[in-house]
Amino acid sequence: MKISQNGINLILFFEGFSSKPYLDSAGIPTIGYGNTYYPGGKKVTLKDPAISKEKGVELFSIVLPAYEKIVNSKIKVTLTQNQFDALVSHTYNTGGSDTLFSLINKKANPSAIRDWFTSRYITAGGKVLNGLIKRRKAEADLFFSE
Repeated sequence: MKISQNGINLILFFEGFSSKPYLDSAGIPTIGYGNTYYPGGKKVTLKDPAISKEKGVELFSIVLPAYEKIVNSKIKVTLTQNQFDALVSHTYNTGGSDTLFSLINKKANPSAIRDWFTSRYITAGGKVLNGLIKRRKAEADLFFSE
């Protein structure tokens, strides 16, 4: 599967754009729309030059398929487009969760999946972050929407 524009919009909304490198809430150098590395695997550093919004879109477009590939390789059950989009958003932000993938593959109770979505990966640097709480809720809502 491929992510839809709806899923892309969700990621871009929560990531936001930064032309200059900055330390994200986990202390990782980041640029553009949440990019922590460039094509080819070079990590973002705080000394990197600023980029244009167009370059940010290009970087995002180049790295996004890696996250689609993770979801496609880990999920063994049929997903709706919204479920796929929610999982790609989650994976883009977190790198993916084998526990979440396992719950979905086992067709766990929907309340267990929703609880997992909304109660995990909501901290950075040891602190619960409202932005991550909102993102996880939005991902769970998308996952369970028609």
